[in-house]
Amino acid sequence: MVLFLGGGLFCGFRSGRMSESNKSVQVSPSAPVKITGPTGGGIYSTSPPIYASPNSFPTNLTLGGVDEHSIDDLSDSIAYSFPKSKIKVLLLENISATAVKLFERQSFSVETIPKALSVEELKEKIKDVHVLGIRSKTKVTAEVLDAAKRLLCVGCFCIGTDQVDLDYAQGIGIPVFNSPFANTRSVAELVTSEIIALSRQYPDRSMELHCGQWNKVSKGCWEVRGKTLGIVGYGHIGTQVAVLAESFGMHVIYYDIIPKLPLGNSQKCETLEELLEEADFVTLHVPKAVETVNLIGERQLAMMKKGSYLINASRGTVVDLSALAKALNRGHVAGAAVDVFEKEPEKNGPGFQHPLQGCPNTILTPHIGGSTVEAQANIGEEVANALIKLVNHGATINAVNFPNLELPYHAECHRILNIHVNKAGVLRDINDIFARCDTNVRAELLGTTAAIGYLVVDVEKKTSDETKKLISELPASIRTRILY
Repeated sequence: MVLFLGGGLFCGFRSGRMSESNKSVQVSPSAPVKITGPTGGGIYSTSPPIYASPNSFPTNLTLGGVDEHSIDDLSDSIAYSFPKSKIKVLLLENISATAVKLFERQSFSVETIPKALSVEELKEKIKDVHVLGIRSKTKVTAEVLDAAKRLLCVGCFCIGTDQVDLDYAQGIGIPVFNSPFANTRSVAELVTSEIIALSRQYPDRSMELHCGQWNKVSKGCWEVRGKTLGIVGYGHIGTQVAVLAESFGMHVIYYDIIPKLPLGNSQKCETLEELLEEADFVTLHVPKAVETVNLIGERQLAMMKKGSYLINASRGTVVDLSALAKALNRGHVAGAAVDVFEKEPEKNGPGFQHPLQGCPNTILTPHIGGSTVEAQANIGEEVANALIKLVNHGATINAVNFPNLELPYHAECHRILNIHVNKAGVLRDINDIFARCDTNVRAELLGTTAAIGYLVVDVEKKTSDETKKLISELPASIRTRILY
């Protein structure tokens, strides 16, 4: 069995499949290898032996004595053992051209597809892909990951990552990246505009004129100045909404399960119930989680002021939308704006149906909170740069399922990456190997999650191939990579 490594790549061969009970591994030296593990955060089965071919490591690494600094600008000078032009990037769902240009600047081979792929289509397409870029509609399941023989990393060019089996990806050594902040301003502006639109009954007045009815009224139309905005989830988007709302003269209150210092004149509420009872407008900015499913249901809607408004631009599971439709039709809630739905179509086109259609003073938008030219360009840049750093340098900063590490560059070194089961003694075993092989370590960085450990090591060039082979053969090893 031979593992061809280099240039940030884990170009492996599959030597066997783990049994369902994780008790055995069958090895066939001629078959392609990829280590797999169960979903969840538990202990993963050990990998079969992985080692580098004797010719896969360069012996002429020289950068004129450059030492210990950021390696962002050094990629063109590092003698990678695998040509960058052979690194395959697959980008789905109309990912920004900004990302494409960044990958091409690295001489990566880039393929773009404007739509999401089904699981079966993706399983076929991903077989020889090293870097996968998706948005929210592509599902990266354990089944898809098992088909990815050479996959190094996944980039979600959006905020959410629930479309990826994160635990399974972690268990087979694949970090997943996203862009939690790049579309913050775009979402905040949408929410702020909807506050004003609802307070002036824009949806109804616009629909009436489209139907030929002139209806100039002031009843039920309000200025937002002096009104109270309640923000549930005071994170990056929530705080941006607060700043914009205060510029209109609104009083801002917020609730978050994590203690947060207020910006401006915002005031903290101790409970969600307190916020719902005080706010004229309620806007939701919470993640998808078990705790947030139907966070706003029939009981919470009844707590809201009569004539108040609800805005949801977070996740479709956060609000019981059938209960919201009833509250709108009864007049208890005076208006609503909804940008996210529990079940969203996989592609644009007719046929969308929902209980909120036809409800009074209701704005429905097709998940466009972050859909601006500026946001998509920012997301493209942020995620692409993270993926490039992983491929070139082994950096995992902002990975959602991996320890976040970035080791500075050290000249005249090989860089070894090892992903292993997180249990006592692994680091000791690796350092024992270095000692036995007379390998001098220049720098070493370890990070862990509950399930895995991620070790980045720079060792001097004279390191033998036997050293890398022994590390890969450790029972706890999941994946080993040599960058250069």
